[in-house]
Amino acid sequence: MTKFEKILELLENAEIDYILIGGLAATAFGSSRLTTDIDLIYSRSSENRKKISEMFSSLHPYLRGAPPNLPFQFDERTLSSGLNFTLSTDLGDIDLLAEVPGGNYESLKNDTIDLEIFGQKCKCIGLRKLIELKKASGRPKDFEAIAELQAILEEQDRS
Repeated sequence: MTKFEKILELLENAEIDYILIGGLAATAFGSSRLTTDIDLIYSRSSENRKKISEMFSSLHPYLRGAPPNLPFQFDERTLSSGLNFTLSTDLGDIDLLAEVPGGNYESLKNDTIDLEIFGQKCKCIGLRKLIELKKASGRPKDFEAIAELQAILEEQDRS
């Protein structure tokens, strides 16, 4: 089971520039769907990549679904060379994403809100933008979630 609270705590303590998206963001807005991983869009600045590699080093990240014993080192060089990483860690599954259909950290940072989830502060994508991102993904599981998220948005707009 992914330890969402601990991951969010580590991200905040390390002062990493990230945006929470995906299923956990949907849950924060009231979605009833369960998620088993945490999806983060991260800033690609060199300072942020350094913070990420330092924080993640203690979590023993490994490429989720990769064959065992594949030589893989998650460090600043790896972060500089790649964009999106689906990782298994000691705290659970983390999708560390530089780009998603619909944007990247720089284009999405103005569409965030500050939330408290599991007692931890975090930057979360706003509900309207989350719906847009799910539409842009084109994945069947995201289309299933959109109707529920739109109902939540309508309820918020009425309040």
